[in-house]
Amino acid sequence: MSIQWFPGHMHKARKEIEEAIPQVDVIIEVLDARIPFSSENPMISELRGDKPVVKVLNKRDLADPELTQLWIDHLEKESNVKAMAITTSNLQEVNKILELCRKLAPHREEIGKNIRTMIMGIPNVGKSTIINTLAGRTIAVTGNQPAVTRRQQRINLQNGIVLSDTPGILWPKVENPHSGFRLAATGAVKDTAMEYDEVAFYTVEYLAKAYPERLKQRYEIETLPESDIELMEEIGRRRGALRAGGRVDLHKCSEILLHELRNGTLGQITLEVPEMITQELIEVEIEATLKAEQKIKKKEERRKRYLRNKR
Repeated sequence: MSIQWFPGHMHKARKEIEEAIPQVDVIIEVLDARIPFSSENPMISELRGDKPVVKVLNKRDLADPELTQLWIDHLEKESNVKAMAITTSNLQEVNKILELCRKLAPHREEIGKNIRTMIMGIPNVGKSTIINTLAGRTIAVTGNQPAVTRRQQRINLQNGIVLSDTPGILWPKVENPHSGFRLAATGAVKDTAMEYDEVAFYTVEYLAKAYPERLKQRYEIETLPESDIELMEEIGRRRGALRAGGRVDLHKCSEILLHELRNGTLGQITLEVPEMITQELIEVEIEATLKAEQKIKKKEERRKRYLRNKR
């Protein structure tokens, strides 16, 4: 699935982050615990240098606990990275973010200076809710829609830590087509920007392999059909998503599946694991190499045609 973001916003965010990072002691990157890789922004890794990072896997209550721990272990293999899982409904968990920041920048407290942090995250990962919780008051606009944060903010938490919101608008950079589907499935992409049916079919195919018992239990299906279309039709029949004449309304069925995934009705589900990502990135690299080779080949063919016509 190809998702088109806004290069202008991306360029602006990059420039402003580059300017701000030298004055930052610790970066806080908020990820969606259900899609820790797909909800990352590669720009952060590129720009942070050796700055310490706290990777916060938010919405842990919606994610598979075992896989969340697997992701924490995987993320902490990177130098100067600490990872933790939270849900914003738990104040103690949110406040532990600041404890980790203190551990990663002890030199600031030793000299009596505030620890300067910058919080980053793609749309709809819960960044604004975390800011408001840490500040103890409403500062950032929140909403269950992507891209509600509009401007940079700097908040003194009055506890030895200063928190800066990300300048610009930080969009995900999606080179892996699988990540595009996962971002759409979890709601990081506005519903108006995607084909519900396409995303639901991708999602149900994954769920049938990774969480078959959840689908059987939720939709009361004894044996899951082999194909994604048959499975979606069966879910539609079970949930009464029918058109006149008894035909399954696939769009309605797709809405049901994605909404129940997002609100946790299907249970705690994670849509990617590190090993899966490794394989996908290899495929992306192969695809990119093939496209580059085809481009060179076409260029050479045009050159030969030009020379033939010139004779």
